[in-house]
Amino acid sequence: MAQPNETRRAYLLLLVMPLLFSSNLVIARGMGEAVPAFTLALLRWGVAALVLLPFTFASLKMEAPVLRAHLGRILLLAFLGMWICGALVYLALGVTTATNATLIYTTSPVIVLLIETLVFGRKLSGPRLAGIVLAMIGVAVIVLKGDLGAILRLDLNIGDLGMASAAFAWALYSLVLKEEGLSRVPTLTLFATIAMAGAFLLLPFSLAELALVGGFPTTPKAWTGILALAIFSAVGAFSLYQYGVKVVGPAVTSCFLYLLPVYGVGMAVVFLGESLQPHHLAGMTLVLSGLVAATAPAHLAASVLARLGWRGPVP
Repeated sequence: MAQPNETRRAYLLLLVMPLLFSSNLVIARGMGEAVPAFTLALLRWGVAALVLLPFTFASLKMEAPVLRAHLGRILLLAFLGMWICGALVYLALGVTTATNATLIYTTSPVIVLLIETLVFGRKLSGPRLAGIVLAMIGVAVIVLKGDLGAILRLDLNIGDLGMASAAFAWALYSLVLKEEGLSRVPTLTLFATIAMAGAFLLLPFSLAELALVGGFPTTPKAWTGILALAIFSAVGAFSLYQYGVKVVGPAVTSCFLYLLPVYGVGMAVVFLGESLQPHHLAGMTLVLSGLVAATAPAHLAASVLARLGWRGPVP
């Protein structure tokens, strides 16, 4: 059992964790076209892998047979997590705002539940199902800018659609990661392996990108952004998340992820000068409400729903 001081420290660090996660979109959007998308993703995950290597080298050697046996799954995770949720996200940020990207990307836990329900037959309570619907409506409000006619006019932002694809890819990543086979590999070791595999997949695309458009970073400002993406939003955020799971458990730790849209939108407004429109506020309210209703830990959800008079199951 964690000591009181360590528990308090964990709560403080968990307040920082979603800030680091959400900084990825804000930093990448702020860098603009300073570094092309595939090269930025390659350098982010390449640097992250190098940072992790000294801490995981011995474990990587020990777990090599298991990792080789599941190479296909590792490459799939790298494609979903580093190619789509890396390079594709950075491409999308070239044509959408960090505010939109944050709010859309936040719905990935809800998409996980949706996939589990439709594909694997998971049973959901009424409140959780309502939460999924609310979150999806919230995304629609953001993408359509509150204008239903945008569907008929096909007036949709390709960047918003790219972020929706990335949210779906991250949901698939989460489901593939939970499958049996790699569970015995230490978490940090597996993370380092997937980061290296991601860099490997991104390398040919980055080389082609550099040959066609150039843009390899040469300025201190560009490398500061790359290092921030690698150290803070990749290694730092992940490490704090794992620390929280260890000290206070996954249920409590996951609740802190509800701060992602608050931090992400706040930083986009403060550091990028983005403005909050009525459809953003409406969409954020729907997404946050739906996210909490759909994914809150069962014992916490049951307590809240009991106060509201709900008597049904909360799976």
